[in-house]
This record gives sequence, structure tokens and C-alpha cells, in this order.
Amino acid sequence: MEYQDSSWHETCFICRRCQQPIGTRSFIPKDSQNFCVPCYEKQYAVQCVQCQKPITTGGVTYREQPWHQECFVCTACKKPLSGQRFTSREEFAYCLSCFCNLYAKKCAGCTNPISGLGGTKYISFEERQWHNDCFNCKKCSLSLVGRGFLTERDDILCPDCGKDI
Repeated sequence: MEYQDSSWHETCFICRRCQQPIGTRSFIPKDSQNFCVPCYEKQYAVQCVQCQKPITTGGVTYREQPWHQECFVCTACKKPLSGQRFTSREEFAYCLSCFCNLYAKKCAGCTNPISGLGGTKYISFEERQWHNDCFNCKKCSLSLVGRGFLTERDDILCPDCGKDI
């Protein structure tokens, strides 16, 4: 065999780590030594935090740890997070949909999650929250954002509709 202007017996051109002849297999030179691909990956390649296998191309870094793109998934639904907007809670990564369904406060008007992401504004009053679009008078549907309001049990009312309470 010939490599880098040197001639080798086939049995002498071996992997530095496993000592097996490289023959016609792919190899990777490092520091004037040759390694078969599996040995090189075991010794030098970055390992995925999730599956512990080498990351040979691409990869994602999250919290300063390496992941395969296909291993970096939502904790809840297991959909890939690479290239997607996501958030975390207690060191676990979630897609926005799962995070909102599991942890976000629910709107007292429509009961959908209030994400607060992307600058979404919401109203908070006495342990309850509303999307801005849902903060309306229960009787006449007038928006109460930035206005005075009254409460009647769980309902919010504009001053005109609430004057009889």
C-alpha cells in the first residue's frame, strides 16, 4: 500500500488504536498516526449527550452540551427541536406548544394558554389572567384593556354594565 509517499505492507498499515489492518477501509490520519473510522470516532469525536454516540456531522449545542439534531427533541411530544423555537423548564427542553399546554397560565376568558412569548401582552388581576383580546365586559363585550372595570363573582364588567350591582 502507498500513503503519503511511503510504502506499507498491507498487514503493517494498521489502526493505531485497535491495531487491525486498515486495508481498503476508510481511515483518518491524526498526528502522524492512522485510525480506522470507528476507532477515531470513539477516541476523538464529540459524543451526543442523549445517545452517547459520536457526532460526525452537524449537531446541536444546548446548554453547552452536544446533541445529534435527531436526539434534541421536546421532552413531552418527542418532536425535533433543532431549528425550531423552544423553551425550557427545570433543564428540560419543550416545543412551545407542549410548554404552553403544560405550564402556561390559562386565560380566564377563553381558557387557552397565555404564552407571553413574542411580546404577547396579557392582563392579570387577582390570580386570574386574560389575553388582551379576551379582557372584555361579560355583558356588552366592550374591551376593558386600559379602562376601569368591576367584578361580579368571576365576571368582569364595564362601569356601565356594572352600575346595577
